Amino acid sequence: MSNYSKQTNWGQFIPLVTVFFFWGFVAASNDILIPVFQKAFKLSQTESMLVQICFYVAYTVGSLIYMAVSKGIKQDLVNKIGYKNGLIVGLLISAAGTLLFYPAANLHSFTLMISGLFIVGLGFSLQQIVANPLAIEVGPAETGSQRLTMAGGINNLGTTIGPLIVSFAIFGSAAAATTDVSVESVKVPYLILGVAFVLVAIMLKFSSLPAITPTVTENTDDAVPGEHRKSAFQYPQLFMGMIAIFVYVGVEVSTASNLPAYMEKSLNFETKDIAPYISLYWASLMIGRWTGAVEAFDVSAGFKKILRFLAPYLAFGVFLLVNSIAKHDLSHFYVYGLIIIAMIICDIMSKGNPARMLLIFSVAGIAALLIGMFTTGMVSVYAFTSVGLFCSTLWPCIFALAINGLGKHTNEGSGLLIMMIMGGGIVSLIQGYVADLTNIHFSYIVGVICFAYLAFYAIRVSGILKAQGIDLDKITKGSGH
Repeated sequence: MSNYSKQTNWGQFIPLVTVFFFWGFVAASNDILIPVFQKAFKLSQTESMLVQICFYVAYTVGSLIYMAVSKGIKQDLVNKIGYKNGLIVGLLISAAGTLLFYPAANLHSFTLMISGLFIVGLGFSLQQIVANPLAIEVGPAETGSQRLTMAGGINNLGTTIGPLIVSFAIFGSAAAATTDVSVESVKVPYLILGVAFVLVAIMLKFSSLPAITPTVTENTDDAVPGEHRKSAFQYPQLFMGMIAIFVYVGVEVSTASNLPAYMEKSLNFETKDIAPYISLYWASLMIGRWTGAVEAFDVSAGFKKILRFLAPYLAFGVFLLVNSIAKHDLSHFYVYGLIIIAMIICDIMSKGNPARMLLIFSVAGIAALLIGMFTTGMVSVYAFTSVGLFCSTLWPCIFALAINGLGKHTNEGSGLLIMMIMGGGIVSLIQGYVADLTNIHFSYIVGVICFAYLAFYAIRVSGILKAQGIDLDKITKGSGH
């Protein structure tokens, strides 16, 4: 079914991944904005969380607008304007959002600030709807989920660097960091970001990215004879996949959101010493994604085996380098190199099959959370940060499984999955609520439940796809295993 001679088109893929970098850069920089806004506008903890809610809910609102417009014009919006224009429009919407930071800072308006972030998020939602299927499209189908993983790895370079650059722009260097900060200082970094969005839009205009969406004809052989499915909702792999994306983004974001509170309350950490551990959590996602991305390269099987061990430690090296530039003490982190081995073993065991990988990594995630819950001290901190390693490759696995076999409903399915990113805000809120009822240590049970559903989905979806005549191992064998 797939064309094996088709190679990844790097000329198209490279401009595409710059967009993934920005998503990460902004999402992680929000963690720096929260304390700045909290001080400047004298906000409560709940009010300061509006930053995250605005940003994550924008994805959902954006997806709903997208679907409404598609229904209104009786045609999928991206199919009408094309992939390339979809990305360009998305970037320009985000650029418009960053412009709001200027009047917001001058008027000292928190409402305008978070409205600006909301508009940036709206632009991101359109970019996501286009870019995720496009990353799969610019090369052979069988390495599509690995290309998504690689794009995710670039995204996490953004999440690792973003907070450090934004905090440098706002506070100055770590040594000379001032505690006295005004909202005015937020203007410049975000205006520069807006200019960057416009530049990338111009670059995409002249890139070789396909302007038109490939028309996907629905493969009716996978359905019951004579049955044409009217909407994406009629595919169980998609409906269950939407819940999977919701809980996956939920456990990924809430594990990180609640880590500072755990370290302050249970381990008496100073707030200023927590940053490197949050950075380690997001870097863990990068470590896992760089490992998963090895499959997307057209190199010999022997060289791939070496890269499997090299890539994660290269990513870990980036984390150490970035933190040494920020003058953080690195001696605590070397032991983490041993934990990475567990993730490499899981990666090898999954043999590139997305359902098997989802199952193995979800079980490992449950183990990491339980170890964190039943231990104290640094062991628990590393157990919780290692959740990042096991979340790392789940997005592309779920995405690839959920839109498999959707035919002409693929874009609609992609939009529905992006909509579920709001799980990041909602699951964090639920875990915070459980922490208030019990304690922060026990609240990680919420993450365990999320991973349990993902393991269930991994087992169930293989059967669903088999019933539609899709064999997951066939997808895999094409990628050189």
